[in-house]
Amino acid sequence: MELYNYIKSLHLIFVITWFAGLFYIVRLFVYQIEANEKTSPEKEILLNQYKIMTYRLWYIITWPSAVLATLFAVWLLFLMPAWLQMPWMHVKLGFVLALFLYHLKCHQIYKQLQNDKFNYSSNFMRLWNEGATIILFAVVFLVILKNAFNWIYGVIGIFLFSILIMLGFKFYKRIREKK
Repeated sequence: MELYNYIKSLHLIFVITWFAGLFYIVRLFVYQIEANEKTSPEKEILLNQYKIMTYRLWYIITWPSAVLATLFAVWLLFLMPAWLQMPWMHVKLGFVLALFLYHLKCHQIYKQLQNDKFNYSSNFMRLWNEGATIILFAVVFLVILKNAFNWIYGVIGIFLFSILIMLGFKFYKRIREKK
């Protein structure tokens, strides 16, 4: 059981650093998109700096954290295979799949921005940044409560939380536009 606690601790550490990387990379995307709207030479200076920052964050922190969190999760499931029979784990794995899809979409956006392709607005990126937050809330509540039978309440809660995030975003956007 002591091995289990060490593996669980390592899994949690890398989940935390993975989410930190996802939260920050999208914020850097916002800054990179907004830097593209500046005039020379500020535009080129900022874009070059953001490319370096996103590269380092993405390949030195975020990707390694995702891989290590996954490896330690698989190890935990190997140590506790009965978890795979529990309904809450099935729902959690669904959210983990959503997290991987979110991560892969961030990777696609990262590559586009590294190649000076600006396909999204900074406002879109601000909203996109909330995707990881919603997944984080869902997974934490599932893991702590271990109750997938009340998933309807969870979905309603996530939906209401998303609405609050959207309202907060609109409120923040109005404040920014007044300045």
